[in-house]
Amino acid sequence: MRGTGDGTVGKALDVLDHVAGFARPVRFAELLATSTYPKATLYRMLQTLTSTGLLSYDEDRHTYAPGVRLVRLAHAAWAQSSLAPIARPHLDLLSRDIGETVHLAQLDAGQVLYVDKRNAVRPVEMFSEAGKVGPAYCTGVGKAMLAYLPEDQLADALSRQSFHRHTAQTLDTPEALRAELAAIRQRGHAYDREEHEDGIICIAVPILSPTGRLLGAMSVTGTTRHISMPKLESYLPRLRDAAKAIASDAADWRFPDTPSPARGDARAASH
Repeated sequence: MRGTGDGTVGKALDVLDHVAGFARPVRFAELLATSTYPKATLYRMLQTLTSTGLLSYDEDRHTYAPGVRLVRLAHAAWAQSSLAPIARPHLDLLSRDIGETVHLAQLDAGQVLYVDKRNAVRPVEMFSEAGKVGPAYCTGVGKAMLAYLPEDQLADALSRQSFHRHTAQTLDTPEALRAELAAIRQRGHAYDREEHEDGIICIAVPILSPTGRLLGAMSVTGTTRHISMPKLESYLPRLRDAAKAIASDAADWRFPDTPSPARGDARAASH
């Protein structure tokens, strides 16, 4: 684990992420072996998180796991900060219309957070599931979002990419990715050409507010065994219509475009 926390709260969140990253109950020794924090610090953070209900501790197995309090917090975040509730009817309609896998995603610290998914009529095994975090540089939804970030935010997001070569098609340098992002901005959609998983392809579009602010992205995904890229491209009009409908609903409800507070207005900036 790479410590990124700023102060006590940041360290606690690092440890919480660390525990959750195992995707199973985990012992203290396992956490310590992969943590950058000293033993005493790690133990103190675990005790704090357990006492507040953010982690649970199994006395019999001596393991830590995410606590039930997180379920309540996650539900609140999903309802208040996610596009998922707004997008649900549009994803349902698109999924019924085309019968392929549909993803909805947002950016989280430069990575892709899958916030909703509709399986194909013939489901296929793939990495993405609602709630999972994936790389932005080698996924369709990730590249569709990176392409529409302001330059300062893009530079920060690129600094967070691992550029690990998942397949022979992965764009594994910032220069190659930047060239691809320029092409995405020009044509208005992104591809995943088996860049994250062999045999998995997709076409993706950004979800942009009326003023061009990035809200998220959505994609239609399939396997090369049963669908071609030209067939995926034939879904672009319906995919774009769904993205525009989601953006319109979001602007009316939860993600309105508001002017930035004046630089000298400290009260406005604090809210």
